[in-house]
Amino acid sequence: GMTITGALVTHTHQDHVGGSLESWGMPGRIPGVEDLLERVKAKVYVHKAEREFLKGFGSDLVKVDNHDTLKIGRLTLTFMHTPGHTPGSQCFLIDGRLVSGDTLFIGSCGRTDLPGSDPAEMYYSLTQRLAALPESTILLPGHNYGGPTSTIGDEKRHNPFMQFPSLADFLATMGGARIRRP
Repeated sequence: GMTITGALVTHTHQDHVGGSLESWGMPGRIPGVEDLLERVKAKVYVHKAEREFLKGFGSDLVKVDNHDTLKIGRLTLTFMHTPGHTPGSQCFLIDGRLVSGDTLFIGSCGRTDLPGSDPAEMYYSLTQRLAALPESTILLPGHNYGGPTSTIGDEKRHNPFMQFPSLADFLATMGGARIRRP
C-alpha cells in the first residue's frame, strides 16, 4: 500500500483545506488538513503568502515559493505561484499535468471578487504564467465546472478568460465589486 506523507495546498479557502465557515457568516465546519494531521504524520505544502491562514500546524507546515520543487517517488513536482483567486494561490506541475486549484477552470477561472483576491494578478497568472506552458499540458482543475480535464492549448483557444487582449479589458469584466466578510 501507500502511505500519505504530504498534502499539497492550492490555496487556503475552506473548500480546499477545511475549517470553520464562521468567518464567512455560515455555520459548520468542513473536514480537511487538520483532520488529516490527526490521523497521519504528514507535511503540508502551502505557498508562503498563505502561511498565516493555516495556524497550528507547526513543523508540519512547509512554506513554498514559485518554482520550488518536490520529489515524489521518481517524479518531480514544480510549484507555480498563480495569485489572483488568493494571494498565495498555486498550481502544481507534474509530468505534463497541471493541477490548477481555483486558478484555471475548464472554460473559466477562479473568482476575483473575494477578500484577498486580485483581478490584475489573475490576469497575469492566466495570460503570462499558465499560457506559457506547453499546449499539450493536461489541465486538472480544482472544481469540475466544465469537465474533468482539458489542455492548456484548448483553454487558450476556447477559454474567454485566457483571451483578453489587455489587462484593462480583463478588469472591465473581472474588476468589479468585492464581497466582504461579515
